[in-house]
Amino acid sequence: MREFSTYPPTLDGKNVEFKRQEIREYFHKTFDLFEKIFEVLKDDEVFYQKSEPTRHPMIFYFGHTATFFINKLILMKIIQERINPHFESIFAVGVDEMAWDDLGENSHKWPKVSEVREYRKKVRTLVDELIIHMPLTLPITQDSGMWIVLMGIEHERIHIETSLVLHRQMPLEFVKEVAEFHICQEVGEAPKNEMLTVPSTQVKLGKEKSHNLYGWDNEYGNYEEVVQEFQASKYLVSNAEFMEFVACGGYENLDFWDDEGKKFLDIRKAKHPPFWVLEEGEYRYRTLSSHIHMPQNWPVDVNALEAEAFCRYKSQKEGVIYSLPSEAEYAALCRHVEIESQEIIEEKDANHNLSYFSSTPVDKFMFKEFGDVLGNVWQWSRTPIFGFDGFEVHEAYDDFSTPTFDDKHALIKGSSWASSGNLIMKHARYAFRKHFYQNAGFRYVISGTLENENKSHFKDAEILKICQEDYTSNFKTECVQIALKFANKKTKALDLGCATGRSSFELAKEFEKVEGVDFSARFIQVGVALKEQEALACGNTLIDLKKLGYDAIKEKVAFYQGDANNLKPNFNSYDFIMATNTKERLYEPKQFLQEVHNRINKEGILVLILPKEMEALSALSEYFELVYEEIKESYKACVFRKV
Repeated sequence: MREFSTYPPTLDGKNVEFKRQEIREYFHKTFDLFEKIFEVLKDDEVFYQKSEPTRHPMIFYFGHTATFFINKLILMKIIQERINPHFESIFAVGVDEMAWDDLGENSHKWPKVSEVREYRKKVRTLVDELIIHMPLTLPITQDSGMWIVLMGIEHERIHIETSLVLHRQMPLEFVKEVAEFHICQEVGEAPKNEMLTVPSTQVKLGKEKSHNLYGWDNEYGNYEEVVQEFQASKYLVSNAEFMEFVACGGYENLDFWDDEGKKFLDIRKAKHPPFWVLEEGEYRYRTLSSHIHMPQNWPVDVNALEAEAFCRYKSQKEGVIYSLPSEAEYAALCRHVEIESQEIIEEKDANHNLSYFSSTPVDKFMFKEFGDVLGNVWQWSRTPIFGFDGFEVHEAYDDFSTPTFDDKHALIKGSSWASSGNLIMKHARYAFRKHFYQNAGFRYVISGTLENENKSHFKDAEILKICQEDYTSNFKTECVQIALKFANKKTKALDLGCATGRSSFELAKEFEKVEGVDFSARFIQVGVALKEQEALACGNTLIDLKKLGYDAIKEKVAFYQGDANNLKPNFNSYDFIMATNTKERLYEPKQFLQEVHNRINKEGILVLILPKEMEALSALSEYFELVYEEIKESYKACVFRKV
């Protein structure tokens, strides 16, 4: 039952070659397990099915984790050549239902599954060779090439869990049993829940960069809070306990749902938790690949909106205010049951690290008097994710966390049966939109502090600076005005390197459709937010679309995350392309110029906006001029001018 369990290697040690072997073994076990879970899909045709409308077909996720390795290794200049530029484009972005994710039905012609399997083999060989031969000193630090390899491994560990969730949402006719994936057989009546006291304490969250295990950017830094005494439920909410809410019409009574919850109900038409199946008047339970009799004593799987609705129902029923715990309260609970100081909890003590391929009874794994403080299912919190004091992005993955610092992504704590690697470490911090389904449930608390817990909301200094520059100066406006002098047709434009979106909005004054693309989601989230809110506070500056004259044209603009040197094929047929930030964003300028003409209509225009610094302007101008002389034959179908 524990053949899939493994723990990540530490970053320190005395023997470099031994560390290479540790990492190599961890890499191959991760790669193997990821491919193993796709054996749940009945046949290759199922790879092109979506488990739910807001996600990609499964073929995307099958290719995504392998392309992640290559894209990050290219970005950090650890390797110089791609394996398959097409795959590394179409499988690159689109896993969290962000506004810039490309989830269109006809965006791509997906490759054959056999081709993706062969691609994964090539990636495996390349990474294996890197682990064996790349320079390595101990301890491994964030500027080490091996850190990027570990980043790819932990990224795949995340997708092992999220893919299991998606497979579990597939209709039964699309999945099959995998003999090695054993589920728990302990099914019975649920224990009665009760409230227990967690004493007041001061919690400290965050870790130092000297920590000896890999971490994502949001784990580092410092946060302290005095948590007042509160009460927490002894057990996670079981299927039996949640059944009362369903039976009492909890999904029909809108008094229990906030505006976001009501929108969820309207879209999903939900009447019960997602993994409950009504058959012949009786609820059954969906495991990874089968329907079983309802395990009353297993934790219920719900999203945050459903968990919050249950708390409102229970509050109304009992006249006491129940809520989800905050991140700090969860940390206080961990301290109370004396697991705060332990980095790794063995599978024998918690249902995580794939020791089962299902939930287990809520009273099977006890931490002193509380059940499942770690493991079984993730526990939704009421805290929107934020950056601790001292938060810094890692240049290889600068948008891992910051796009989720939007008060829309709630933290989940404690890991689940499907969690492994970094996900089961004590400093792990993951967050999802409240309507998302994970292997997640909840416990409830009675707390004296129910205000928004996001007390230290991170403000990205770089984005603030760029945002203020773009929207308070005339530089972007002047660039667009100069560029537009050369425009012939004004149907569809691409703003490549759009940053925070000012130039895209300016182009929309003239073009019927504008697509703004930038490498960093940190940048384009400003444009996305402006489209949604029409006004945005940026430091001491208020950006108002109406005052800028963009409010009537904002629907003509769409923002996407993309790599200018490896754009997805659906970015094409433009009358006009304006490429800015070329020095920063084009790591292969010649390749860009050699290929970009394929995306421009006949008589279309390409305009390059070069850096403002005169020294860089002169050098880059000469470079592009030389490159143009080499490749101008490619541009017979369009006009090329240097502005």
